[in-house]
Amino acid sequence: LELVESGVGLVQTGGSLNVSCTASKSITLFSVVNWYRQHPGAQREMVAYTYRSDHPIVQDSWKGRFTLSRDYYRTTDYLHMTSWKPEDTAVYYCNGRRVITHDEYWGQGTQVTVSS
Repeated sequence: LELVESGVGLVQTGGSLNVSCTASKSITLFSVVNWYRQHPGAQREMVAYTYRSDHPIVQDSWKGRFTLSRDYYRTTDYLHMTSWKPEDTAVYYCNGRRVITHDEYWGQGTQVTVSS
């Protein structure tokens, strides 16, 4: 079981970009799928998460700019991001916590750079 991220790495200020997180098996094997971002030299901060398949939550700092969705076949979660700012430049990670075992799985991370 693994999580694989994909998405375009460069976006202009004010632009839109989606990052996907695909599970090698059903993404519903995870009780929660989290999205984090990490600036160089800083700790990861949680941006959003989907709890039990149908409860997407975006943290207050990003409400109105970031949204979550899941595909019909329940293999992929998407983080949709708009109105990018230069300070949003970071590595974005997805993370899943497995049902029952609570084992955590991490995507490989996607570097997103916002150009002015």
